[in-house]
Amino acid sequence: MTNERVNPPGLSPPTGFSHAVVAAGTRVVFLAGQTALDTDGKITGDTLPRQFERALHNLLTALRAAGGTPADLARVTVYATDVAAYRAQARQLGRIWRESAGRDYPAMAVVEVVRLWDEQALVELDGFAVLP
Repeated sequence: MTNERVNPPGLSPPTGFSHAVVAAGTRVVFLAGQTALDTDGKITGDTLPRQFERALHNLLTALRAAGGTPADLARVTVYATDVAAYRAQARQLGRIWRESAGRDYPAMAVVEVVRLWDEQALVELDGFAVLP
C-alpha cells in the first residue's frame, strides 16, 4: 500500500513536490525538524546545499528508524533563512533530494524564517509520513 500522489491538470505542473498526497497507510510518523546537525550536535556544512543534504539525511534517518521509507513521506516543510538563495540553488537541491529520497515527492512547502534554533543553520526540514 502506497501513498497516492495527486497532481490535478488544472494546477501548475509540480516540480519537486506533489500538490496533494492521499495517505493510504495505517501508521502516522511525525518527524521533528532536522537541521544539519552531526552526531556531536554541531551544524555541518557552510553552504545551503551541504546543509540541506545533511538535514535531509537526518530526516530520512529518523524516518527509517521508525520503519518508513522516503516513499512514505506525505508532507515535508522546508524552513529556509533565505528563500531567494533556496530558489537560486533549487536545481542542486532537487538533485540532492532525488539522490536521497527518489521521485515520490510529498506535498511540500518552503517557508522563509528569520532564523532557526541553531544560529548557523540555514535550513530545517520537518514532516510526516504514513506507513502501511
